[in-house]
Amino acid sequence: MASELRVNTLKDASGNNSVPMATVAEGSAKSWVNFKMAASFVTNDSFNVASITDNGTGDGTVNINNDMNNDDYCVTVSAQSINVLNAEASQAAGSFQILTYNASVAASDYQVSASVHGDLA
Repeated sequence: MASELRVNTLKDASGNNSVPMATVAEGSAKSWVNFKMAASFVTNDSFNVASITDNGTGDGTVNINNDMNNDDYCVTVSAQSINVLNAEASQAAGSFQILTYNASVAASDYQVSASVHGDLA
């Protein structure tokens, strides 16, 4: 039998440091991934990511397992040894594209981390 716990505020064991549930629900990453772009993309670890599509050198699409409410969510991306990055080349409720370039503005593969904040569908 499934259980359900309904609360408005969480507090630590001493009754201090309270946080409203809306902050927990809205402030938590809804999806994240760490992967290496290469001839074949390799996912090191992830949460709520169904797959990553290799679109070519420096071009990947992260497919979210449980879609976002719309395409207006926030994507934060970092990449190892990166000079130019475009994380919002294409963004939909169920996916977002990451493009990475070197200093010469040529598409290049890197180690990438990305997190998604917003409302789930």
